[in-house]
Amino acid sequence: MLNSISPIDGRYRKTTQPLAQFFSEQALMRHRIIVEGEYLIALLDLTDKHRKKTNGSTRKLSDREKKLIRSLYNLKSVDAQIISDIEKKGYKHIKPTDHDVKAVEYYMKDRLAKTSLKNVLEWLHFALTSYDTNTLARGLMLSDALSQIIIPSISSILASIGVFSKKYKNLTMLARTHGQPASPTTFGKEMNVFAVRLQKQLKILTEKKVSVKFSGATGNYNAHLAAFPKINWIKSSQNFIASFNKNRKQKLELNLITTQIDPHDREAEIFDCLKRINNILIDFNQDMWRYISDEWIIQKPAAGTVGSSTMPHKINPIKFENSEGNLGIANALFEFFSRKLPISRLQRDLSDSTVERNFGVALAHSLTAYDYLLKGLSTIDVNKNKIREELNRHPEILAEAIQTILRREGVKMPYEQLKELTRGKQITLADLHKFIDELDVSDKVKKELKRIRSENYTGLASKLAKL
Repeated sequence: MLNSISPIDGRYRKTTQPLAQFFSEQALMRHRIIVEGEYLIALLDLTDKHRKKTNGSTRKLSDREKKLIRSLYNLKSVDAQIISDIEKKGYKHIKPTDHDVKAVEYYMKDRLAKTSLKNVLEWLHFALTSYDTNTLARGLMLSDALSQIIIPSISSILASIGVFSKKYKNLTMLARTHGQPASPTTFGKEMNVFAVRLQKQLKILTEKKVSVKFSGATGNYNAHLAAFPKINWIKSSQNFIASFNKNRKQKLELNLITTQIDPHDREAEIFDCLKRINNILIDFNQDMWRYISDEWIIQKPAAGTVGSSTMPHKINPIKFENSEGNLGIANALFEFFSRKLPISRLQRDLSDSTVERNFGVALAHSLTAYDYLLKGLSTIDVNKNKIREELNRHPEILAEAIQTILRREGVKMPYEQLKELTRGKQITLADLHKFIDELDVSDKVKKELKRIRSENYTGLASKLAKL
């Protein structure tokens, strides 16, 4: 790990390790074997009634034989190395394929050659192009990574922000628009802004189906139909893809109208949604950074930790800063995926393949960012006294309320009067009350105006914090 070029496999390995089961080279090999194995089982069941046309080389498999095929899914490192050897330097009698999917096919044939399955091994990868294997393998990997790792992590952030939203729904704080003092809000309501934004995008993400393609060399079932013209290949491929959706949260969906490859539009939608989620979290990190800088949020020191190598007093907001940086890297990749992948020359070029291998990299940077953000949230407290102190330093923010009520009462040019009193000036609550005393309005209205305080001028913020 200390020799890794990428920090996601080095410094952040502990955090990103869960994604290795989905996006490592061994994981890709394993998922290809799952696709090839399940297709072999389904294909032999489907074609069994056409045995005469195949000279009896197809048949239904016994439960024992199906179990034997599925035993290959537990791919060990030594097995993955064999597949790599088949591709790159050859293995036993097999010459190097220089083709990763064909290497998987040859590996499976080699492992099953001395079993009762030896007479059906030519049905492996039958009528498929390598992209059919890859699109379904990657679809499974992306679906599982989203539902098991990424979405739960985002949900944890949402829950943590939601705690702050509810706990501080009534804590009045100074708002800042354009960085300047503005009408008060509550800390809880401002947290809920982020919670609701995340919630909306998370709903979109969880409802997205992962698009896959499974229709041969140019997407027309050419070889399938040539071999078995009476089989309904569209229906059978739909059923095959649907078979993977049992107990699957992030569903797969067969795209029937394709070239040799799925056009990647759905993947672009997924990555664009993740990019929006990450942008929301960048916004959140930057706001938290500012609240910490203003001492509205206090960071709890952890024993033994160091904030600065030269300034002993410092507790830097590094968790939020780290999160922001990793989110930015992830988004750069997501944006590139969405821009590049939907474009392919004619019916197929291979430039998407190397890009797809980096899906795990973008998700790993995202996961690292989520982890650091959660750590940051777990080590902070809200400084109520500092928030109230800053709020009370700016009574001029009540000018909005006063001029609005005076408009209601028909007073001439109230906005301009309050502008003259407050704009660019440092005033006190007493100055405002003196102004009110000199107004030509009823005593009832004057009392109403004087009852307005920074701490109670929050509109429906407390209610909005709970929605």
